[in-house]
Parts: sequence; structure tokens; C-alpha cells
Amino acid sequence: MIERRSFKGLGGADHGWLKAKHHFSFASYYDPDRMGVGALRVWNDDEIAPNTGFPPHPHKDMEIITYVREGAITHKDNYGNQGRTEAGDVQVMSAGTGIRHSEYNLEPKATRIFQIWIEPTRSGGSPAWGAKPFPKAERDGRLVPLASGFESDADALPIRADARVLGATLKAGESVTYELGASRKGYLVPAKGAVEVNGVKLEARDGGAIENEDRLTITAIEDSEVVMVDAAA
Repeated sequence: MIERRSFKGLGGADHGWLKAKHHFSFASYYDPDRMGVGALRVWNDDEIAPNTGFPPHPHKDMEIITYVREGAITHKDNYGNQGRTEAGDVQVMSAGTGIRHSEYNLEPKATRIFQIWIEPTRSGGSPAWGAKPFPKAERDGRLVPLASGFESDADALPIRADARVLGATLKAGESVTYELGASRKGYLVPAKGAVEVNGVKLEARDGGAIENEDRLTITAIEDSEVVMVDAAA
């Protein structure tokens, strides 16, 4: 089963400096039927105005993955980690026992990100942060693990969760398959373009909640960029 969740129907808020859409219940948006998909708890579609951002704030016991769609995001935390992550690249923060960080758009144009929160397999652990470039050419026509809790995904950023975040760029008419397994759950969002997932059409920034599907066939209706989470149920 694949449930399409249209971008226009998502919850959200406009704070002026931040325009946010929430695929799941978050902050002031609450929908008891949209609390997450398996271990995936948050998928926010954020647009951050130039020279603004999230001031220092705490997190604990959460794996937080930021996929930069346009612009760049600059991270700094109380453990001395800092870095700038550009469009197409990914950063991961394992909050562990507790971390305090800021994220700012220091660019002259708006920055657009997907921020994805996944529940860890266990609480605690030392906080950690990392970022990595993922050239789009490496994702042409195939799904590539960007962040993963599986040792076999050696090139992905590590997370402490029974999950992986994948990305692909597909040309119009191109297809890619993925063995999800009926015991797991998935969530797929086209960052750009439009795709069909096992026959269900998803427009740009729509969400597709996936369960009880052994194999996924993702076909690009137009040139597309997709991000997907494969998570424990």
C-alpha cells in the first residue's frame, strides 16, 4: 500500500524567516493519523530566508538528517563541530545524550532543505555530527544510501538507527527498483520532478507512505530527484 500525501495538504507554518511544511505531526501541527512511519518520526520541508536560521537549541536521542535541496546550511554545536553543507549534500547529527546546535542560512538566497528525524535503536551515546558531498552523477539512475545504520552501506554517513536514507536522480522515463520488504516501511518524496511508485503518482514535494510492499519500482515521469527513507516498522 502506498498512500499519497499531497504537498498542498501538509501541515505547516509561515514564520516569515522560515516557511515550513510538515509531513508528520510537528510543533503546533498535530494529526493523530500522521505521527510518523515506523522509526521515521519527522520529515520537514523548510525554506529558510537569507541570513536567518535556527539559533542554538537542544536535541536528545534522535538521528537528524538534513538533505540540502537548494542553497547551503551552516551548522555549529557545543561539541566544537561546525561546517557548511551545500545543495545535494547531506549532514547527520546523532543527538545521543544531548547536544546543542544552531543552523543558519548564511547565503544571499533562500535555502531549502528536507530535515528528517529517525528514532535511534537505543537511547544515549556520545553526540556526533558529520557531513558529506554526494555528487549527483553518482546517483544517476540508481538509489544510493546517503545515511545508514547498516554496516554494508560503507559509503553512507552513519546513523544509529535501523534505517537508511537514500537518494536518486532519474531522467524522464527511467526506472529504478528497490527491495524494501513487506516487514519494513518507507517514505518517499520527490525533491524535484514527478514519479510513479508502484503505479502511484507523486508530484514534487508530495509524500508517499509505503507499507506491505516487497519491491518498489520508481519511474520518473519527468526528470526527477527523489529522497526515500527505509525504516524499521
